[in-house]
Amino acid sequence: TMMRAQLHCLCLLILYLTAGYGQERKFSGPLKPMTFSIFEGQEPSQVIFQFKASPPAVTFKLTGETDGIFQIQPDGLLYHNKALDRETRAVHKLQVSTLDAYGATVEGPVPITIEVKDINDNRPTFLQPNYEGSVRQNSRPGSNIGTFIGHDMDEENTANSVLEYKIVDQIPKLPKEGLFLVQTYSGVVQLAGQSLKKQDTPQYNLTIEVSDKDFKTLCHVEINVIDINDQIPIFEKSDYGNLTLAEDTAVGSTILTIRATDTDEPFTGSSKILYRIIQGDSEGQLGIDTDPQTNAGYVIIKKPLDFETVAIHNIVFQAENPEPLVSGVHYNTSSSAKFKLIVTDVNEAPQFSQRIYQAKVREDVAVGTKVGNVTAKDPENLDISYSLRDNTRGWLKIDPVTGEIFTTAPLDREAESLYRVQVMATEVGGSSQSSIASFHLTLLDVNDNPPRLAKEYTGLFLCHPLHQEGTLIFEVTDDDQRSFPSPHFSYSLVSESSQNDWKVSRVNGTHAKLSTKHTNFEEGLYSVPIRISDGGRPPLEGVVSLPGIILAVVFIRIKKNEGKDTVESAQASEAQPLRN
Repeated sequence: TMMRAQLHCLCLLILYLTAGYGQERKFSGPLKPMTFSIFEGQEPSQVIFQFKASPPAVTFKLTGETDGIFQIQPDGLLYHNKALDRETRAVHKLQVSTLDAYGATVEGPVPITIEVKDINDNRPTFLQPNYEGSVRQNSRPGSNIGTFIGHDMDEENTANSVLEYKIVDQIPKLPKEGLFLVQTYSGVVQLAGQSLKKQDTPQYNLTIEVSDKDFKTLCHVEINVIDINDQIPIFEKSDYGNLTLAEDTAVGSTILTIRATDTDEPFTGSSKILYRIIQGDSEGQLGIDTDPQTNAGYVIIKKPLDFETVAIHNIVFQAENPEPLVSGVHYNTSSSAKFKLIVTDVNEAPQFSQRIYQAKVREDVAVGTKVGNVTAKDPENLDISYSLRDNTRGWLKIDPVTGEIFTTAPLDREAESLYRVQVMATEVGGSSQSSIASFHLTLLDVNDNPPRLAKEYTGLFLCHPLHQEGTLIFEVTDDDQRSFPSPHFSYSLVSESSQNDWKVSRVNGTHAKLSTKHTNFEEGLYSVPIRISDGGRPPLEGVVSLPGIILAVVFIRIKKNEGKDTVESAQASEAQPLRN
């Protein structure tokens, strides 16, 4: 055992003499701030330094970023028991203190810095194993395709992290090898020997090697050759001849199929064809839809044709790509075609300027007043005759030549507030075709109806004799348009004699009450005329009577019957229904 301990001390001494090194190239010394540089990756149990303690210190204590790697022995021997890794931690901040026999700090803590020196222990890597790039066909040699950047975790700006790039393989090797190059230190991939054609080879696969002074890593790059729009569409024929259509051909009809071809890459913006009309269709009556699979163009009618406006259309088509042409390439006559559209006449019905005509007029206008005017035009310029239909009340008439509409009878808003008739325009001569529009006449209210009772009142009575003032409620209405928020009626008694016995007052917008002023009434039948004013402009009045308010009223008669007094109720005959 003693022999083994002596060998262990000898081993540590050898390590101390061969591996320990400090900022002053000494292996031992007093406790003070120090910095040590150690290469990463060294074997464990390497002695760094031995600190000397001054009494009363008897032992040492190590704290800080030890990471379980750095230790210090009681005699001050500082060492590491695991290999260091600069990429994990490049600098370790430690603190060393001396303690007395009771564990109290005698000196320190003092900072000790361990700098981990780099070695080339990391292989270059790429962020992803495969990359994609593209190059337009016909690009010039030297055109950049992309930059492929490798990474090395070793210390930056040292020989350990300097990377070099080179292409080690190209598939396919057509039309030759060396079509691409990569800048040695920047990783920029460029087109090298010649321009490419997508039709020849649409895709290349490169293997790029990145290396530092000790390691190599491979990366795969897929480069696609992209088509450019260097070919123009060419029509299969330049003249599609003549086409004759009736002017009433339905909107949406396909009338012609045209076709152009483009030799650029299929189903791309370079080969897709868009057709447009550049001449002969100023009103936009035609449109062209392109079949996305075949590039055929279908000419359709978008707006009705009109023989009277344009009878012959000399149409010129242009075929273009949505992708711009490359510089120096231009559309020419091969990308255009023509055809002649001949529109034939069809006898068409007159056309009104609008479907519904509307007018407003006071209901009290004089008979013969002009209330509106309709207009229609015949496409063939034939004369037109106007007439009315559904003129159920006979209120209107129309001038058959001018289309002016007049009243022929008194109007009555209370009978019909919105009067609707149909106006017919008929060709004079020709096939006598006709068309119909609507005329709506809104009648504006005039205060032309006096107030009246809202219903017939019968059997009104008060009990006689009166023991207290009696009251009767009645409802009033007006056939004119009601004012907002409620009608305003006022009430008064017509005869002066009635004013001594009766009084009338408003309850709300539609109801009033007639009350007695006293109780000294004889039994009998009373008729009380009441004047009602509506407050309109001008105001109108109505006089209503409430006959039979007291019908012999109700009286009590006492008669003898077999020696007993009998109480009998008697009532006069029922009054006639109330009228205004």
